[in-house]
Amino acid sequence: MTAVRSPLLRGLAEDVRAGRPGAEEEFWRRAEAAGTPLVEPDPDGDLDHVLVTFVWRDDPARPATDVLALLHTVTDRDRHAGDLTPHLMTRVDGTSVWAISHRLRSDHRASYQFRPGTGAREEILRTDRQAWLKVLDSAVPDPLNTAPVLPSRDGRNPASVVALPGAPAQPCTGRRPGAARGTSVRAEVDGRHVTVHLPPGHRADGGPYAVAVLLDGEMWGPVLGAGDLLDNLHADSAVPPTVALLVDTMGRRMEDLSCNGAFVDWLADTLLPWAAEAYGAGLRPERTVIAGQSAGGLTAAYAAFRRPDRFGLVLSQSGSFWWPDDAERGAEWLTRQYATAERRPVRLRLEVGLQEWMLLAENRRLRNVLRARGYDVAYEEFNGGHDYACWRGGLATGLGALLSSR
Repeated sequence: MTAVRSPLLRGLAEDVRAGRPGAEEEFWRRAEAAGTPLVEPDPDGDLDHVLVTFVWRDDPARPATDVLALLHTVTDRDRHAGDLTPHLMTRVDGTSVWAISHRLRSDHRASYQFRPGTGAREEILRTDRQAWLKVLDSAVPDPLNTAPVLPSRDGRNPASVVALPGAPAQPCTGRRPGAARGTSVRAEVDGRHVTVHLPPGHRADGGPYAVAVLLDGEMWGPVLGAGDLLDNLHADSAVPPTVALLVDTMGRRMEDLSCNGAFVDWLADTLLPWAAEAYGAGLRPERTVIAGQSAGGLTAAYAAFRRPDRFGLVLSQSGSFWWPDDAERGAEWLTRQYATAERRPVRLRLEVGLQEWMLLAENRRLRNVLRARGYDVAYEEFNGGHDYACWRGGLATGLGALLSSR
């Protein structure tokens, strides 16, 4: 394993070797007061980068033989390459401190967790899917990180979030004291679960309201609390009064969110008319945004391509535009459709993370095609990965940009 790179930890190691009493306890007190991870100047003097050191305190009742630090997408890339060794933490000799440093650009944002292990190292470093799922099931957040955790689902632990000083602000995440509260209603539409979030002061006869369809609704609703985000946008007058429809995948995610015409038609011909009748949601495509992430981002862009009569605004975050990449249809099917078909009267906003090695080039190619075809498209690259810690901020920014008055 690599040597400790953090000057703070090198100082601790020197104090411990010199036998200075209380050196480790003093370190943990300072870490708890300042919060972790440790952020220090770049060793090479580059002002655009910092040295970020993640630390884990060993449990004396169950000391770890190894600890994995899971930095979202950064670790995933090495896992896909079959080697988790770069993410093993180093134990500072004579202490309970495990540490690992990453040199990161100062605008990086990511969720992260730790996975302490007590078995054989070759087991801890397994990268097959079954082993990796066990890692994700048991990984835990950083107890010394002072930022709010990122909730998870399916019984998994939440994740901690590191947002370096240059990372874009996310003022609309979390419940804001004093902001007027809207109302969330659980409904079943044609056998599918939907969370409807109504803006503060909503009246069924007060429409027509702007509409935001959010895919992966079971994440955005009960897990991530998108209602708070929407209420904050309304409090800031960043969006007009908007009815949000958070659509659950109901266990059919890969079926529905892969350019599935029947699903998109259901959204257009069943869900939207239902919301119009029940909640005064408008049916004007130029005031209707569909938003999704990953396969949902692909589907959002496909919905506007297939049904521009209903969906005039698209927010695609880390869209899986590689799809389907099979022998029959080839790769990047939707990009080829946009390149050759008649231009649709829609506006699109695409964003993708600089760490998303599996999606960055594909999103850039779709951007280029859209621009060449004369589409109204906004495009942004954020310094992060395939991560709800990034997407929640992008969702707020994107909804504001698409739904606000131009």
